[in-house]
Amino acid sequence: MTGTLIAFRANGRTAPGYLALPPKGGGPGLVLIQEWWGLVDHIKAVADRFADAGYVTLAPDLYHGERATSPDAAQRLLMALNIDAAATDIRGAADYLLGLAAVAPKAVGVLGFCMGGALALYAASEYPDRFAAAIDFYGGHPTVTIDPAKLRVPVQGHFGLRDKSVPEAAARAMLDRLRGQGLPVEDYYYDAGHAFFNDTRPQVYDAASSALAWDRTLAFLARHVAGGGA
Repeated sequence: MTGTLIAFRANGRTAPGYLALPPKGGGPGLVLIQEWWGLVDHIKAVADRFADAGYVTLAPDLYHGERATSPDAAQRLLMALNIDAAATDIRGAADYLLGLAAVAPKAVGVLGFCMGGALALYAASEYPDRFAAAIDFYGGHPTVTIDPAKLRVPVQGHFGLRDKSVPEAAARAMLDRLRGQGLPVEDYYYDAGHAFFNDTRPQVYDAASSALAWDRTLAFLARHVAGGGA
């Protein structure tokens, strides 16, 4: 890992996170939202990867130090998460990035995986002035509801055709609702299952789908975040 653990202010309290800087020292900002496992080494490695691609990347620890190593434990942490508090942590992460001299242009994207994908869209809808774009990788959460009327930024979605957790029909319906509000929406569907981007889980990882999604994500960020959010 090349990033560092930091603390930042969020809604009057301190929140932890993992900050990764680009080799050149600066760039546009990206808030990276964890899967239901927590701020594990995989998410830190993805943050490092985005930093290597030129983005000052902050992954807030929404579980504040807790981690899960089994699906049952992850489900308990997911269901115990206070969604509004998590959204304010994400807002705080964006504010922290916007306050850094290293973040230039002053634009921040938000991207999440699994639980984090739903939270990325939710935070972008609740705090549209903080984010230039939102990216959802197979996002789902049973208590997160996205209000399409609140979203005002471009959205990109990546979903697996064989995902039983977030079925294709549900993903298409959700993104079509956003598109119906006149939002720029890109959605992609891969011959893969849930969590296909997670290369630490060989039972679900799909290298070809992951590589294609990565390229599409960087192209989207280049258009909507690296250009200053225009």
